[in-house]
Amino acid sequence: MMTRVPSVSMMFATLAGLLVATGCGSDSGSDPGGSDGSSAAGGTPSSGGPGVGGGPPATGGSGVGGGGTTGGTSGAGASGSGGSDDTGGTGTGGAETGGTGTGGAETGGTGTGGAGTGGDGGGDAAYPCDGDTSGYNAVVTRSGSSWVAQNGARSIYSGGDMRAAMQAALDSLSSGRTRKESVLVQGSGTMTANSRLSVPSYTVLNVCGTIDVTGGGSGDNAPIYARGRTDIEIPNVTISGTPLYAMFFRDVENLRLGHVELRVSNGLGVRIDNHGRSDRADKVTNIEIDHVYAEGTGSHAVETYGVDDLRIGTVIARDAGECGLLLNDTTNAEIGTVDAVNAGAGTGYAAFRLANRAGRIGSSYPTNIHVGEVIARGGGRGIFCVSESGGVTIDHIDVADTGSNAILLENCHNVNIAADSGTVTGGGDIRLAARADFENSSDITIQNLTVTNTAVNESPCAVNSTFRNLTLVNARDNSCD
Repeated sequence: MMTRVPSVSMMFATLAGLLVATGCGSDSGSDPGGSDGSSAAGGTPSSGGPGVGGGPPATGGSGVGGGGTTGGTSGAGASGSGGSDDTGGTGTGGAETGGTGTGGAETGGTGTGGAGTGGDGGGDAAYPCDGDTSGYNAVVTRSGSSWVAQNGARSIYSGGDMRAAMQAALDSLSSGRTRKESVLVQGSGTMTANSRLSVPSYTVLNVCGTIDVTGGGSGDNAPIYARGRTDIEIPNVTISGTPLYAMFFRDVENLRLGHVELRVSNGLGVRIDNHGRSDRADKVTNIEIDHVYAEGTGSHAVETYGVDDLRIGTVIARDAGECGLLLNDTTNAEIGTVDAVNAGAGTGYAAFRLANRAGRIGSSYPTNIHVGEVIARGGGRGIFCVSESGGVTIDHIDVADTGSNAILLENCHNVNIAADSGTVTGGGDIRLAARADFENSSDITIQNLTVTNTAVNESPCAVNSTFRNLTLVNARDNSCD
């Protein structure tokens, strides 16, 4: 049953358009929700970064679990960017049906607007890039065309290879440690896309400079890589160029990323998953991301798969080939802001997407994912929940001029959109839908929205859907009675 609260007001300046009802008919369009994520336009790599030098590290507390060995095992990883179930393209959700729906208004949207460009998130306060090398166990410094790595008074590398210098510094830290030790990298340089920097357990790696990735490759290589590790911090890093993944973490617990700048022209931005484990129900835990600015990724800006206890401050995505932020099979998440411009243009992806039972705990959907704000301009969809996901509340939304649905909730449960306030302007519709191979959507609340130049469509009628406090401006209400 649907609850209709009688607070929906209609603006009469375009009354003629509002009188054309289209009912609750289904949308006949199909959508490439599992597209392969070709590179987005724009996103020219930048050599900029947070500067050189680093402030003294904060003292690291002891972590859980056993000590980590130096270096990282390679293993077999996910393939490239997009397409496989690892990247959430098909997974259990597959290529979702749906399009912009029927009933759209005759007039266009109201411009693009949106948040500004740029990626200044202020850096990491605990590990500032201010030239101070005190407190670090090892320091890597560029001088001219050469790199030097020091651990105390001991020289451990001298040569022209940035990756080799950083790996030598990491490998020089105490073996078998159960407390964090730290490495500072000062300066910018290059790595090849078919190589990786393996970060061991109980490590702080502060990169005060830019890693520019060159060439191509395959597999799960990344300039920042860890697998089967614990207690890792990356306070600052800037990555440019053509990485396969900018940052790749598989089966890593107790991970913290501080200020991450990705100005790339290829690949997936940040990938965190549990896909090296035989039991996928055994999620990685205690993951924290302060600030990510990602520009020009061919696939998602930030993606999680098999994560519990996730905390993200801000994700800013510009011209991402697929999602700004994608949560797959992720529970107990607190997200501050997702701000995406032109994410997933020409695809069924979205600024913010939940998929593959994200928010599902056992067989139910208690509210366990909270998002402060979603901002979406252009691109594919704005907000997309699919494949038995839910348990989410989004406080504020600001979605305009999306190429596909502004909001699509398909086979999702316990979803609360715009708990505080929001706007949807132009572009695609707000749509509740369901595929026959999953249970119908249920316990959906859409409220506190001003909807302009688009439509609200519901087909089939969801179970216990609630629409309230909606102000429709040249927009149509085709939700169920």
